[in-house]
Formats: sequence, structure tokens, C-alpha cells
Amino acid sequence: MILIKLGGSVITDKTQYRAFRQDVAQRLANEIADAGERCMIVHGAGSYGHVMAHRHSLAEGAGGKDRSKGLAKVSQDVRDLNLKIMEELNRAGMGCISIPPSASAMMDDGALVDIGLEHYHRYLDLGLTPVTFGDVCLDQTKGFGICSGDRLMTFLAEEFHPRRIVFCSDVDGIFDRDPFSDDEAILLDIVDEGTLNQLCRTSRYTDVTGSIHGKLEQMLAMARFTQECQVVNGLMPSRLADAIIGKCVTGSKVRGALQ
Repeated sequence: MILIKLGGSVITDKTQYRAFRQDVAQRLANEIADAGERCMIVHGAGSYGHVMAHRHSLAEGAGGKDRSKGLAKVSQDVRDLNLKIMEELNRAGMGCISIPPSASAMMDDGALVDIGLEHYHRYLDLGLTPVTFGDVCLDQTKGFGICSGDRLMTFLAEEFHPRRIVFCSDVDGIFDRDPFSDDEAILLDIVDEGTLNQLCRTSRYTDVTGSIHGKLEQMLAMARFTQECQVVNGLMPSRLADAIIGKCVTGSKVRGALQ
């Protein structure tokens, strides 16, 4: 089993509202299909989710008519993105099934507590590839909240113990500084818990699910449940395909506390 995250910054242009990178999504879908591995796929919301979620302060939960309208709009937008991804995956020859967190997951005071794991098990038993994504979902305390793709990845890693976890980013891996603003940023071959406090906390994107620190915390958590957790550049052809089958590829390997 391979667990794959297609980052929102790869499948969309996060600087523009609802900017889908169809050519990139098509190539990544073909790379996954051609690898021939049993897998599960999570994709980020990118510019289909973060822009409106930030505008309506959805991370703070329910609170007025404006947020309710914002919730409905973000739900519609991320579902549209998911349909685009599903179209590319199925066109590539994969039998995929979408599992929207808005209909299957539950949070409590901002913490994800349930994603409906029985759905994943049953669809896998039918020979289908589950696909889920960053979405809004119910929150027992706040009314509703934002269920990030990274949190979903952690739940799935702990439940299924995939042989390999691959994150597709828009850069070559984890850097010691933002490579877009600092030409001297260094790619880190190995990332562990000691790396976390050394990283810059700034982000060039509007992202309501946390900075690189939050994402790396999730990666470190899930790395305990797999043989290999790796971050690669999904904008570079063949990087994902090579990582799926275990070839040596440019990127960063994430090691959890028990590895």
C-alpha cells in the first residue's frame, strides 16, 4: 500500500482563486496509474479552499450567517476540485472513489477525531482506490472546522501502515529556509524532530491549515507508521512515479521518533 498526498500547491496555483493545473494533474494521475501499486490518495484544497476559508475565518468555527455562506462556498469549491482530480485519475485507468470529509469526518474543538475509516476498508476490499481531500467538516464543539489533507494522511497512515508515504510538493523537498525567497536555502536530505525548530515559520501562501511547521509535525507523526516517508517535487516529471516504486529520487526523507 502506498499513501500519496498531492499538495494543493502542485495541483493548483495557490496565488489565484480556483486556478487548477490540469496539465500537472493529468501527468501525476498517469504516473500513479503507470506505477501499478495499490494506493490511497489525498489531495490538498489549494486555491479552491484556502482563499475563501481565510476570507470567512472558517478555521474559527461557526459564527454568523457570513461564515455559514463561506462554509457552503468552500464546500462547493473543494468538491469541484476533487471532481477534476477524480476525472484525471479515472481517465488514467484507475478505479477511484471519492470520500468527502464533509460527509464522513468529525472534529472536536479543532482536532480530527473520526474520518469514517470503514469506508476506506470497504472500498479497498472492492478493489477501488479511495481518494479524499482537504475539506470542511462538522466539529462537535465549534460547529464546523477545516479538515486538512495532512491530518487525513496521519489518520490513514496509522490505520493502514502503508509501505511508503509520498508527499508531492511544489519544491524539491524540505528546505532550511524558504527557497522562493532565499537563493541560499539548502535542501534537507533527512528531516526529523530536531529539524522542526530550525525552520523559518513564514509562508508565502494564504494557508488556513498551518505553516510548514504544522505540516512537518503531521509528517513526523505519520512517519512512525511506514517504512519510508518522502517529500518530492510534483512539478518535476517522473519524480512521483520514481518515488512510488522506491527509486532514488531528489527529495527529503522524513523520519519519525521510532525510525
